[in-house]
Amino acid sequence: MEQRDVRALLAAVASGEVTPEQAEAQLRVQPFVDLGYAKLDTQRQRRQGSAEVIYGKSKTPQQICGIVSEMLRRGGTDILVTHLSAQAAEQVRTLAPLDWDELSGLGIVNPDPNRPARGHIVVASGGTSDMPVCEEAARTAEALGNRVTRLYDVGVAGLHRLLANVDVLASARVVIAVAGMEGALASVVGGLVSCPVIAVPTSVGYGANFGGLSALLSMLNSCASGVSVVNIDNGFGAGFLASRINQMEGLA
Repeated sequence: MEQRDVRALLAAVASGEVTPEQAEAQLRVQPFVDLGYAKLDTQRQRRQGSAEVIYGKSKTPQQICGIVSEMLRRGGTDILVTHLSAQAAEQVRTLAPLDWDELSGLGIVNPDPNRPARGHIVVASGGTSDMPVCEEAARTAEALGNRVTRLYDVGVAGLHRLLANVDVLASARVVIAVAGMEGALASVVGGLVSCPVIAVPTSVGYGANFGGLSALLSMLNSCASGVSVVNIDNGFGAGFLASRINQMEGLA
């Protein structure tokens, strides 16, 4: 049931046209749309403050377009599609305006030109090779209404590059630290700032990096307080969590 329908139902209860029991029965209608291959959660925005995000990997372009079409029909804006291929992006673009980033594979369907930019999130990367994950995090946070600053290639192999931006880090309400190799960046940043740090290990690195496992374990074992860790290459998860923290009441 869409928001306007809920309001109409509540007005009917207030006027006496519908009993509370009848209204309760209507509200129990399944809060999702069954598309056959997907069950779109139509209540996600109301429950969590942001609409369902489409994970594009392993979905066909037709499936992605079907989900997007239903969300557009319901007035959706800033619809996020992660791991969106170039082929699928071309098909989605026939439905609505699409802001697609080839580097990260993140697509924003029907972007809102009046989207707010609240608070301040900094996305810092150990190296240029981490940028695909960084951009997924940064663009996710921006699509959710946050102001984002990018600090790329400021890894610990050249610590002066990071220290030259301490003022930028200090102004952030959340820092996302993205690094592969040994993943030391998160600990260093955690020791410099008073805000929460979200560490993102990436699969960047040589053989003993084990596809990001070494960076993940380093970040999980960080001695800096206030550092939390998301999964390997999970830029979306970091951007989403950073948005939640940045927009907490009293902060944003």
